[in-house]
Amino acid sequence: MTKRIPGHEDKPPRVRVKRSKIQSIPTIWEIPDDLWLDIEPLFPVPQERKLTGRKRVPYRRVLNGILYVLRTGCQWKAVPKKYGSGSTCHKRFQEWVRAGVFRQLWEKLLDQYDDLKGIDWEWQIVDTATVPAPLGGSLQATAPLTAANSEQSGASSRTGKGYRSV
Repeated sequence: MTKRIPGHEDKPPRVRVKRSKIQSIPTIWEIPDDLWLDIEPLFPVPQERKLTGRKRVPYRRVLNGILYVLRTGCQWKAVPKKYGSGSTCHKRFQEWVRAGVFRQLWEKLLDQYDDLKGIDWEWQIVDTATVPAPLGGSLQATAPLTAANSEQSGASSRTGKGYRSV
């Protein structure tokens, strides 16, 4: 028997469709050995070590630290020390983005997945969410004074009020 919601007796009942169980893949927190062997050639050759200073943190440890930040959403400063310092992880992340390492990594892993499972390249979707500011915000924001002589910055209006786009 189907349960009816009061006031909705004239509408057809909802039918619950039983979905097949999707086999879940475990979350990767660190790069496995076999994956590292595949992707290691994509990274730039490490620079020669200077005679002074700290030893260079291995790329794999740093990549695990970057993966940790991406998985948890933590700040770079909160990266566990086993991955090196947060500043080292952030610096290498920026270097690798500029060098196109992550783009190459993405392309290589997509190709591997396409060979393994197959990707329907004809049908794609982008998922986004647009939400209002948590407290609504105001349409006007006060522009701070930028110089010791209390003149407004060139980016603000004479009234000291700047406008945000809605």
